[in-house]
Amino acid sequence: MTATTLPPTVGLGFGRLVRSEWIKLRSIRSTIWCLAILVVVTIAMAVLIGNALDVGTPVGQDSANGTLVTINTASVSLTALVVAVLGVLIITGEYGTGQVRSTFTADPRRTGVILAKASVLAVTTFVVSAVSIWIGVFASAALQAGKGVNADLADPAVFLPLLGASVYVTLLALLAYGIGLLVRSSAGGIAITLGLLLVLPIVLSLIANVLQAQWLLDVTKFLPDQAGAQLYTYSAGDAGGAPQDGIVLNGWGGFGVLAAEVVVVGALALSVARRRDV
Repeated sequence: MTATTLPPTVGLGFGRLVRSEWIKLRSIRSTIWCLAILVVVTIAMAVLIGNALDVGTPVGQDSANGTLVTINTASVSLTALVVAVLGVLIITGEYGTGQVRSTFTADPRRTGVILAKASVLAVTTFVVSAVSIWIGVFASAALQAGKGVNADLADPAVFLPLLGASVYVTLLALLAYGIGLLVRSSAGGIAITLGLLLVLPIVLSLIANVLQAQWLLDVTKFLPDQAGAQLYTYSAGDAGGAPQDGIVLNGWGGFGVLAAEVVVVGALALSVARRRDV
Protein backbone atom coordinates (compact mmCIF):
# COMPACT_ATOMS: atom_id res chain seq x y z
CA MET A 1 0.00 0.00 0.00
CA THR A 2 1.51 3.25 -1.08
CA ALA A 3 0.82 6.64 0.43
CA THR A 4 -0.36 9.43 -1.82
CA THR A 5 1.79 12.52 -1.65
CA LEU A 6 -0.17 15.74 -1.96
CA PRO A 7 1.42 18.68 -3.75
CA PRO A 8 2.55 21.49 -1.45
CA THR A 9 0.13 24.33 -0.95
CA VAL A 10 1.07 27.41 -2.89
CA GLY A 11 0.19 30.53 -0.96
CA LEU A 12 -1.08 33.56 -2.80
CA GLY A 13 0.81 36.80 -2.34
CA PHE A 14 -0.98 39.87 -1.05
CA GLY A 15 -0.90 41.46 -4.52
CA ARG A 16 -2.74 38.53 -6.05
CA LEU A 17 -5.25 38.53 -3.23
CA VAL A 18 -5.92 42.23 -3.83
CA ARG A 19 -6.43 41.63 -7.57
CA SER A 20 -8.79 38.77 -6.80
CA GLU A 21 -10.82 40.89 -4.38
CA TRP A 22 -10.94 43.75 -6.87
CA ILE A 23 -12.42 41.43 -9.50
CA LYS A 24 -15.02 40.19 -7.03
CA LEU A 25 -15.86 43.69 -5.84
CA ARG A 26 -16.62 45.08 -9.30
CA SER A 27 -18.54 41.99 -10.35
CA ILE A 28 -21.05 42.16 -7.48
CA ARG A 29 -24.28 43.93 -8.42
CA SER A 30 -24.83 45.39 -4.94
CA THR A 31 -21.42 47.09 -5.13
CA ILE A 32 -22.29 48.80 -8.40
CA TRP A 33 -25.61 50.00 -7.05
CA CYS A 34 -24.17 51.30 -3.77
CA LEU A 35 -21.36 53.19 -5.51
CA ALA A 36 -23.77 54.56 -8.11
CA ILE A 37 -26.07 55.85 -5.36
CA LEU A 38 -23.05 57.39 -3.62
CA VAL A 39 -22.06 59.27 -6.78
CA VAL A 40 -25.57 60.43 -7.69
CA VAL A 41 -26.53 61.57 -4.19
CA THR A 42 -23.25 63.43 -3.61
CA ILE A 43 -23.29 65.34 -6.89
CA ALA A 44 -27.04 65.89 -7.08
CA MET A 45 -27.31 67.37 -3.59
CA ALA A 46 -24.32 69.65 -4.18
CA VAL A 47 -25.85 70.96 -7.42
CA LEU A 48 -29.37 71.30 -6.03
CA ILE A 49 -28.33 73.07 -2.84
CA GLY A 50 -25.75 75.18 -4.67
CA ASN A 51 -28.42 76.32 -7.10
CA ALA A 52 -31.14 76.90 -4.49
CA LEU A 53 -29.08 78.57 -1.75
CA ASP A 54 -28.88 82.34 -2.04
CA VAL A 55 -27.53 84.23 0.96
CA GLY A 56 -28.83 87.44 -0.57
CA THR A 57 -26.19 89.77 0.86
CA PRO A 58 -22.45 90.17 0.23
CA VAL A 59 -20.49 87.78 2.43
CA GLY A 60 -16.91 87.70 3.62
CA GLN A 61 -14.36 85.12 2.64
CA ASP A 62 -14.82 83.05 5.77
CA SER A 63 -18.58 82.90 5.30
CA ALA A 64 -18.19 82.00 1.63
CA ASN A 65 -15.80 79.19 2.51
CA GLY A 66 -18.14 77.83 5.16
CA THR A 67 -21.08 77.97 2.76
CA LEU A 68 -19.27 75.90 0.15
CA VAL A 69 -18.19 73.28 2.71
CA THR A 70 -21.73 73.05 4.07
CA ILE A 71 -23.19 72.60 0.58
CA ASN A 72 -20.82 69.80 -0.34
CA THR A 73 -20.98 67.90 2.94
CA ALA A 74 -24.77 68.01 3.27
CA SER A 75 -24.99 64.62 1.56
CA VAL A 76 -22.56 62.85 3.89
CA SER A 77 -25.22 61.75 6.37
CA LEU A 78 -26.96 59.89 3.52
CA THR A 79 -23.90 58.51 1.75
CA ALA A 80 -22.60 57.25 5.10
CA LEU A 81 -25.59 54.92 5.28
CA VAL A 82 -24.93 53.71 1.73
CA VAL A 83 -21.29 52.83 2.38
CA ALA A 84 -22.28 51.20 5.68
CA VAL A 85 -24.53 48.82 3.75
CA LEU A 86 -21.76 48.26 1.19
CA GLY A 87 -19.23 47.48 3.90
CA VAL A 88 -21.47 44.82 5.40
CA LEU A 89 -22.53 43.23 2.11
CA ILE A 90 -19.01 42.92 0.72
CA ILE A 91 -18.24 40.22 3.30
CA THR A 92 -21.61 38.81 4.36
CA GLY A 93 -22.56 38.22 0.73
CA GLU A 94 -19.80 35.63 0.51
CA TYR A 95 -21.00 33.91 3.66
CA GLY A 96 -24.53 33.85 2.29
CA THR A 97 -23.55 32.20 -1.00
CA GLY A 98 -20.88 29.94 0.49
CA GLN A 99 -18.19 31.52 -1.70
CA VAL A 100 -16.25 32.33 1.45
CA ARG A 101 -15.12 28.69 1.57
CA SER A 102 -13.28 29.14 -1.71
CA THR A 103 -11.95 32.49 -0.54
CA PHE A 104 -10.47 31.03 2.63
CA THR A 105 -9.17 28.00 0.75
CA ALA A 106 -7.05 30.35 -1.34
CA ASP A 107 -5.64 31.81 1.87
CA PRO A 108 -5.98 29.25 4.69
CA ARG A 109 -4.58 31.66 7.27
CA ARG A 110 -7.36 34.09 6.27
CA THR A 111 -5.52 37.22 7.40
CA GLY A 112 -4.27 38.14 3.94
CA VAL A 113 -7.59 37.82 2.17
CA ILE A 114 -9.48 39.69 4.91
CA LEU A 115 -6.99 42.57 4.77
CA ALA A 116 -7.00 42.50 0.95
CA LYS A 117 -10.78 42.80 0.88
CA ALA A 118 -10.62 45.67 3.39
CA SER A 119 -7.95 47.44 1.32
CA VAL A 120 -9.97 47.18 -1.89
CA LEU A 121 -13.09 48.42 -0.07
CA ALA A 122 -11.23 51.37 1.48
CA VAL A 123 -9.48 52.52 -1.70
CA THR A 124 -12.60 52.16 -3.85
CA THR A 125 -14.83 53.97 -1.37
CA PHE A 126 -12.36 56.81 -0.87
CA VAL A 127 -11.68 57.37 -4.57
CA VAL A 128 -15.35 57.27 -5.60
CA SER A 129 -16.33 59.56 -2.72
CA ALA A 130 -13.50 62.05 -3.32
CA VAL A 131 -14.14 62.28 -7.06
CA SER A 132 -17.88 62.73 -6.50
CA ILE A 133 -17.37 65.40 -3.85
CA TRP A 134 -14.99 67.42 -5.99
CA ILE A 135 -17.27 67.25 -9.01
CA GLY A 136 -19.97 68.67 -6.74
CA VAL A 137 -17.53 71.26 -5.39
CA PHE A 138 -16.69 72.68 -8.80
CA ALA A 139 -20.33 72.64 -9.90
CA SER A 140 -21.66 74.29 -6.73
CA ALA A 141 -18.77 76.77 -6.61
CA ALA A 142 -19.67 77.96 -10.11
CA LEU A 143 -23.34 78.28 -9.14
CA GLN A 144 -22.50 80.20 -5.97
CA ALA A 145 -20.02 82.42 -7.78
CA GLY A 146 -22.88 83.62 -9.94
CA LYS A 147 -24.55 84.77 -6.72
CA GLY A 148 -21.51 86.60 -5.41
CA VAL A 149 -20.24 83.86 -3.09
CA ASN A 150 -16.64 83.10 -4.03
CA ALA A 151 -14.99 80.46 -1.87
CA ASP A 152 -11.24 79.91 -1.78
CA LEU A 153 -10.78 76.23 -2.70
CA ALA A 154 -7.08 76.40 -1.89
CA ASP A 155 -7.77 77.37 1.72
CA PRO A 156 -6.99 74.42 4.05
CA ALA A 157 -10.13 75.30 6.02
CA VAL A 158 -12.07 74.38 2.85
CA PHE A 159 -9.90 71.63 1.47
CA LEU A 160 -9.47 69.60 4.66
CA PRO A 161 -13.20 69.20 5.56
CA LEU A 162 -13.93 68.14 1.98
CA LEU A 163 -11.13 65.59 2.18
CA GLY A 164 -12.33 64.62 5.65
CA ALA A 165 -15.78 63.77 4.29
CA SER A 166 -14.24 61.10 2.06
CA VAL A 167 -12.08 59.83 4.92
CA TYR A 168 -15.17 59.62 7.12
CA VAL A 169 -17.24 57.50 4.73
CA THR A 170 -14.20 55.28 4.10
CA LEU A 171 -13.73 54.63 7.82
CA LEU A 172 -17.44 53.92 8.19
CA ALA A 173 -17.27 51.39 5.34
CA LEU A 174 -14.40 49.64 7.14
CA LEU A 175 -16.28 49.71 10.45
CA ALA A 176 -19.30 48.12 8.78
CA TYR A 177 -17.02 45.57 7.13
CA GLY A 178 -15.67 44.55 10.54
CA ILE A 179 -19.19 44.25 11.95
CA GLY A 180 -20.26 42.14 8.97
CA LEU A 181 -17.26 39.87 9.42
CA LEU A 182 -18.18 39.41 13.09
CA VAL A 183 -21.86 38.53 12.63
CA ARG A 184 -21.65 36.85 9.16
CA SER A 185 -25.23 37.93 8.42
CA SER A 186 -26.31 40.64 5.99
CA ALA A 187 -29.49 41.47 7.89
CA GLY A 188 -27.78 41.38 11.26
CA GLY A 189 -24.76 43.36 10.13
CA ILE A 190 -26.83 46.08 8.49
CA ALA A 191 -29.16 46.29 11.49
CA ILE A 192 -26.27 46.64 13.94
CA THR A 193 -24.43 49.20 11.81
CA LEU A 194 -27.47 51.38 11.10
CA GLY A 195 -28.55 51.08 14.73
CA LEU A 196 -25.11 52.31 15.77
CA LEU A 197 -25.36 55.26 13.38
CA LEU A 198 -29.03 56.20 13.69
CA VAL A 199 -30.71 54.71 16.76
CA LEU A 200 -28.10 54.66 19.53
CA PRO A 201 -27.17 58.39 19.27
CA ILE A 202 -30.83 59.39 19.55
CA VAL A 203 -31.54 57.07 22.48
CA LEU A 204 -28.48 58.18 24.44
CA SER A 205 -29.19 61.86 23.76
CA LEU A 206 -32.80 61.52 24.95
CA ILE A 207 -31.76 59.74 28.13
CA ALA A 208 -29.00 62.28 28.76
CA ASN A 209 -31.39 65.21 28.34
CA VAL A 210 -34.01 63.65 30.62
CA LEU A 211 -31.47 62.86 33.33
CA GLN A 212 -29.46 66.05 32.73
CA ALA A 213 -26.37 63.85 32.55
CA GLN A 214 -23.51 65.68 30.89
CA TRP A 215 -21.31 62.60 31.10
CA LEU A 216 -23.78 60.70 28.92
CA LEU A 217 -23.77 63.50 26.37
CA ASP A 218 -19.98 63.24 26.39
CA VAL A 219 -20.29 59.53 25.64
CA THR A 220 -22.35 60.26 22.53
CA LYS A 221 -19.51 62.39 21.18
CA PHE A 222 -17.43 59.23 20.90
CA LEU A 223 -20.00 57.41 18.78
CA PRO A 224 -18.92 56.90 15.14
CA ASP A 225 -21.30 59.44 13.63
CA GLN A 226 -20.52 62.30 16.01
CA ALA A 227 -16.79 61.66 16.21
CA GLY A 228 -16.59 61.28 12.43
CA ALA A 229 -18.63 64.43 11.84
CA GLN A 230 -15.70 66.46 13.15
CA LEU A 231 -13.76 65.41 10.06
CA TYR A 232 -15.96 67.44 7.72
CA THR A 233 -17.03 70.27 10.01
CA TYR A 234 -15.92 73.70 8.86
CA SER A 235 -13.88 75.61 11.45
CA ALA A 236 -14.41 79.36 11.26
CA GLY A 237 -11.27 81.38 10.80
CA ASP A 238 -12.15 83.64 13.69
CA ALA A 239 -12.71 80.62 16.00
CA GLY A 240 -15.83 82.35 17.23
CA GLY A 241 -19.00 80.82 18.55
CA ALA A 242 -20.43 80.00 21.93
CA PRO A 243 -18.33 77.70 24.13
CA GLN A 244 -19.52 74.09 24.30
CA ASP A 245 -20.09 72.11 27.46
CA GLY A 246 -18.27 68.88 28.18
CA ILE A 247 -15.80 67.17 25.90
CA VAL A 248 -15.08 68.89 22.59
CA LEU A 249 -13.42 67.00 19.75
CA ASN A 250 -11.72 68.70 16.82
CA GLY A 251 -11.09 67.18 13.41
CA TRP A 252 -8.00 65.26 14.44
CA GLY A 253 -9.62 64.10 17.66
CA GLY A 254 -12.67 62.83 15.80
CA PHE A 255 -10.44 61.05 13.29
CA GLY A 256 -8.47 59.40 16.12
CA VAL A 257 -11.62 58.17 17.86
CA LEU A 258 -13.23 56.78 14.72
CA ALA A 259 -9.99 55.21 13.47
CA ALA A 260 -9.48 53.55 16.87
CA GLU A 261 -13.01 52.12 16.73
CA VAL A 262 -12.35 50.74 13.25
CA VAL A 263 -9.08 49.15 14.39
CA VAL A 264 -10.64 47.59 17.52
CA VAL A 265 -13.65 46.14 15.69
CA GLY A 266 -11.48 45.03 12.78
CA ALA A 267 -8.94 43.32 15.04
CA LEU A 268 -11.69 41.53 16.95
CA ALA A 269 -13.39 40.43 13.73
CA LEU A 270 -10.09 39.19 12.27
CA SER A 271 -9.29 37.22 15.42
CA VAL A 272 -12.74 35.60 15.48
CA ALA A 273 -12.70 34.85 11.73
CA ARG A 274 -9.35 33.06 12.03
CA ARG A 275 -10.50 30.85 14.92
CA ARG A 276 -13.98 29.73 13.96
CA ASP A 277 -15.23 27.44 11.23
CA VAL A 278 -16.73 28.94 8.09
